[in-house]
Amino acid sequence: MTEELEDYILSHIDEEGEHLARLNRETHIYHLRPRMCSGHLQGRLLKMFVRMINPRNILELGTFTGYSGLCLAEGLIAPDGELHTIEIDDELEDFIRSHFEASAFADRIHLHIGDAREILPSLGKTFDLVFMDANKREYCEYYDLVFPMLAPGGFIIADNTLWDGKVVDWGKKLDAQTEGILRFNDMVTHDDRVEKVIIPLRDGLTIIYKKPQQ
Repeated sequence: MTEELEDYILSHIDEEGEHLARLNRETHIYHLRPRMCSGHLQGRLLKMFVRMINPRNILELGTFTGYSGLCLAEGLIAPDGELHTIEIDDELEDFIRSHFEASAFADRIHLHIGDAREILPSLGKTFDLVFMDANKREYCEYYDLVFPMLAPGGFIIADNTLWDGKVVDWGKKLDAQTEGILRFNDMVTHDDRVEKVIIPLRDGLTIIYKKPQQ
């Protein structure tokens, strides 16, 4: 997508709001790899997905600085709707909590710091929507862990599944993250328990629907 086209799109969708704009700016100023932040367009899309699916419980793997989590929480319609979000980097905790607590959704967001593979079994919840944006090398393992926790008819949204186009870098030596994404994409492709589609937005979003009988 060209910068001109993206600017046009951003001028014709809902604004991200002052809080998210400030969070985005601070992420770019104070943190390494600010590109990991979902940003305006993807953030509005995540909110819209939540509006459409109307989940009661959302799980996010990979909080980073909290932008995507706030967008997911903003979309909640159910009065008792909640977001559980997991971030492995404890150095981000104070930054994340400060922005969550300053938001209008503080009472709906539960932040967990640590390895998702250790935290997930302790949550004891069924989720209607899972947003997966953590370590790409572990995507297959995360998928296996969250699938039993996903309600029939629920959705998994997996981010970065085109990995900056590296998924079609045929003949080149692949890094571990790219190999993880390729394994995950093949795994989902051959999983008959789900329906799936890839949206070529940013780094690729895979939308996965768990069939009701599963």
